[in-house]
Amino acid sequence: MQFRDKRVVITGAGGIFGGWIAEAFAAEGARLLLSDNRPEAVDALVSRLGPNAAPVLRHRTELTDAASIEDLAAFTAREWGAPDFVVNNAGIYPRSGPLLELDVADWDRLMDVNFRAPFILTREMAKLMIREKVEGSIVNIGSGAARKMNLGSVPYCTSKTALERLSKGLALELAQHRIRVNVVEPGFAPGSDVSLLPPGYAEDMIARIPLNRASGPGDAPRAVLYLCSEAASFITGAVLSVDGGNSIGTYQRPK
Repeated sequence: MQFRDKRVVITGAGGIFGGWIAEAFAAEGARLLLSDNRPEAVDALVSRLGPNAAPVLRHRTELTDAASIEDLAAFTAREWGAPDFVVNNAGIYPRSGPLLELDVADWDRLMDVNFRAPFILTREMAKLMIREKVEGSIVNIGSGAARKMNLGSVPYCTSKTALERLSKGLALELAQHRIRVNVVEPGFAPGSDVSLLPPGYAEDMIARIPLNRASGPGDAPRAVLYLCSEAASFITGAVLSVDGGNSIGTYQRPK
C-alpha cells in the first residue's frame, strides 16, 4: 500500500485503460483526480470503485482546449497543492484512411489530444510539483504504433512517436527536480466508445499478437504502478511495452 493517500491525476479516466488504471491506484489507497470530458463515464467509474475508495475528485476537461487543461491544473492546485503522480492516459485512435484524403481538422484533433494535451498538462503539473517540492512521477500512455507504422493509422502512429520523444525530453529536463517521466505502451484492448473500430478489426488484431490475447485489466496498470513506485526510482525516460509482443512485429499463425 505504498500509494496510500498519494495524489494521482488521470486523464481519459472514463475510458478502458483510464478506468483500469484508476481502479489499480484506488485498490492501493491512492486519492484520485479523474479527468474526462464525459462526466457520465466518470460517474460510472466512481461507482465501480465502491464506498471504500479514498475520496475522488472529478474535472470535466476538454483536451483540445488549452484553457481547459490549465483549469485542470488550477483545480489540482486548489485541492491538493500538487499531485504526486500524473498519468496522461487520454488518447484517440481514429482509422483516418489515406493521408492524401485526410482533413486537416481531423489531423489537428488527433494531435491535440494525443500529443499537445500531454505537453500542456505535464508542463502545468510539473510547475506545481516543483513549487511544492514533490519528487513524483509522470507516466504517459504511448503505443507500439510509435515504432510500427500502420496503413490507415499514420497520424496516430505519428502522434505516439512524438509523445515518446517528448517524454524523453521532459525526463531530461525534470530530472534535476527528481520528477521522473516514463512511457507505458499498453496492448490492444477493443471496446472504446470514443475510437470505434470497423467490423472484424479487433479479431484480426488479436490474431497478430504473439501472446494471442488482448490486453487485460491488470496488464498496463501494473506497469504504471511499477513506474510510479520506489522500485523504479532510478528509471526515467524509459518506454515499457506491455503488449503481448505486438510491437515486435506481426505474428502469422499457421492455418
